[in-house]
Amino acid sequence: MNESEVLAERFEQNRGHLQGVAYRLLGSLSEAEDAVQEAWLRLSRSGADGVENLRAWLTTVVSRVCLDMLRTRQSRREEALEAPGSEATASAHPAMNPEQEAMLADSVGLATLVVLDRLNAAERVAFVLHDVFDVPFEEIARIAGRTPESVRQLASRARRRVHGVTSLPPRQIDHQRSLVEGFLAALRAGDAAKLVTLMTPEFAVQADATAAPRGLPQMQGAEAWAREAIRTAQGARLARVALVEGTVGLVVAPRGRLFRVLRFTFADGRIAGLEVIGDPKRLQNTEVAVPDR
Repeated sequence: MNESEVLAERFEQNRGHLQGVAYRLLGSLSEAEDAVQEAWLRLSRSGADGVENLRAWLTTVVSRVCLDMLRTRQSRREEALEAPGSEATASAHPAMNPEQEAMLADSVGLATLVVLDRLNAAERVAFVLHDVFDVPFEEIARIAGRTPESVRQLASRARRRVHGVTSLPPRQIDHQRSLVEGFLAALRAGDAAKLVTLMTPEFAVQADATAAPRGLPQMQGAEAWAREAIRTAQGARLARVALVEGTVGLVVAPRGRLFRVLRFTFADGRIAGLEVIGDPKRLQNTEVAVPDR
């Protein structure tokens, strides 16, 4: 085996790790693969002479590539928001393998990807590298071109945004989570009777024009709504628990791209109402976070 083959084999041993780093930083499988391929090109050109820790060296290279890609994406979003009638998107790069990306997104956490996508480039890099992959702040500072203290502050700010802020006590959040998880499980199982037990008799639903373009059917009370919901609950498998504006709700985010937010209200220990948000501008301005376990 010659030197280039040895180098390629060593790179392949680290490919899974590098793809995991790049995917969490970019939220797109195809872009992550592009970043990993760029790392290989740089390694194949420079070689590994003088590199004591190849995994760390490659992580640094991939992170720098991803940071550049995130900055470019952020700049394009700002231009899109300034252009009349345009909407920013999570990624213009098509997925190379939708099924693989869906599985990867679910393993990372769809709510996590939604929140990460709302961080700026520096915050995302600082949080992912330090909190997920235990990269020291000193190394992240070299990647980002900042001081270790500023990177520490970026990670702290990102951490607060990822986990959200709520004024509710932990016991109340736990109870809400139990109700919403039960609600989602009943929808997926087609169990209307279970749904009714989780809702107040006066349960009511609202939806914006994007989420319900033809308007909501006129139904009164929990029982009528539960029967209709079971009939039209195909999308329930895509929903995941999240903090929505400080209370427990659901997000529907195929492959990490936010599509719908379900915001609940609670009363008398049960679910009293549901608001379905689909309007892109409202989605952008709705606070979403990852609930702590």
